[in-house]
Amino acid sequence: MKRWGIPLVEVIRHLSALIMPGLLVLFFTRVTYNRVIGLVLTVALIAASVYKGYTNTFVLIVIDAFSLTAGFWLAAKMKPKTVRKIDG
Repeated sequence: MKRWGIPLVEVIRHLSALIMPGLLVLFFTRVTYNRVIGLVLTVALIAASVYKGYTNTFVLIVIDAFSLTAGFWLAAKMKPKTVRKIDG
């Protein structure tokens, strides 16, 4: 299905490239408690997708890099939840 001359698959692919890498950085950062390791794991997944041919244009790679940068920045802004100690 085409909308405005652009295939719907391409629109979904570009929106996914804009959102998913940043969310993966945040997810891996929360799981590993280290934002650098979260970034490295996400870059490894993107490298595997490039190797397999799923990310096949330069524009998608640039969008992935932007999303990675935004996710890394947001991971730095996340604050760990503090546990309140109840004095009893």
